[in-house]
Amino acid sequence: MSERGGKLFVFAAPSGAGKTTLVHAVVTKRPELRFSISYTTRKPRRNEAHGVDYLFVDNEEFLRLRDQGEMLEYAEVFDNYYATSRSQVEQHLAADQSVILEIDWQGARQVRESMPECVTIFILPPSKDELERRLRDRRTDSPEVIERRLRDAVSDMTHWDEFDYVIINDELNQAIADLEAVLDGNGEASSTQNVALRRAVSRIIG
Repeated sequence: MSERGGKLFVFAAPSGAGKTTLVHAVVTKRPELRFSISYTTRKPRRNEAHGVDYLFVDNEEFLRLRDQGEMLEYAEVFDNYYATSRSQVEQHLAADQSVILEIDWQGARQVRESMPECVTIFILPPSKDELERRLRDRRTDSPEVIERRLRDAVSDMTHWDEFDYVIINDELNQAIADLEAVLDGNGEASSTQNVALRRAVSRIIG
């Protein structure tokens, strides 16, 4: 980590790329990282808890917080709102704690505008076929929702070049190692300016 204090690391990925698994693995290994808990208006899944996975609010409360300037970024995804708490992030950074945000590419774009010093990281699956397999193996969505998620995921993947780094989440331990290198400031191999990385991404998004 930088000795100059906390950094803001912004993660985005297409649905099914394994972003949440990867980020939680890194946070477990590095407890000094603060995990920013997002607001959402969607209903909790079976294994999710308020204040742990998300801050679950209804539409009225969400819009009230947004109008008060509490949202660092927000977006509507799959008919639900998601947002980052500005006060939560600013408090962590002020205490010299590095912060991780898990958001979508639209939100990452907004954060980059507000806090251009942030480090942005995009997670990709090793292939579109693997992405589809992961989405189907969740068994939490209907076939129609899966098809929609796949279409949106393929579209989301085209925004990878807006990010500072790309992590290809094929083998989890390797992906964790690649991500830790980025967090330590040694992520040249994962830089979107790296020619070999750009070739690998081109093969994935085809």
